[in-house]
Amino acid sequence: MPGNQTDSGILRDRATARTDGRAFAVFLIGMRVNRLWAFGRWVRVLMAMPPMLRELYRHPELGFLSAEFLLNWRGVTMLQYWRSAEDLTAYSNARDRAHFPAWQEFYRRVGKDGTVGIWHETYCIEPGAAESIYVNMPPWGLSRAFGRETVAAAKATARQRFSAGKGI
Repeated sequence: MPGNQTDSGILRDRATARTDGRAFAVFLIGMRVNRLWAFGRWVRVLMAMPPMLRELYRHPELGFLSAEFLLNWRGVTMLQYWRSAEDLTAYSNARDRAHFPAWQEFYRRVGKDGTVGIWHETYCIEPGAAESIYVNMPPWGLSRAFGRETVAAAKATARQRFSAGKGI
């Protein structure tokens, strides 16, 4: 394999995401199972996400960059990176995209019955206000969304990586 990359895609060198000082949005979305035995209710909520992700990966012009799944005790969280909060809200409100009917389906089938909770948080990251480090990792998070570069001496510490992007 080239350089310090293993056949499983793990880069052994220290790397950082190559955001190039761009603004972007971080979107966390998740579900929490409140009634474990109501499997038929919450599994439908869980299964609504894969079609949306397929659509987003097929249409980069929508502004979606990348996503990561995180499992927790009572649910699932998805970490998403978007070109902007405007792109994210445009997608979520587009009636001809997969999100809108999934949202309607949630309210029709689950509504406020308490079976499953859903939540999201959006963070707008200004240029130079993000920092990252990856060691022994395949592309993940910001480095998957923007690409990565080996950490040079000039970006060896978090403070230097922030300073390079004018975050400090």
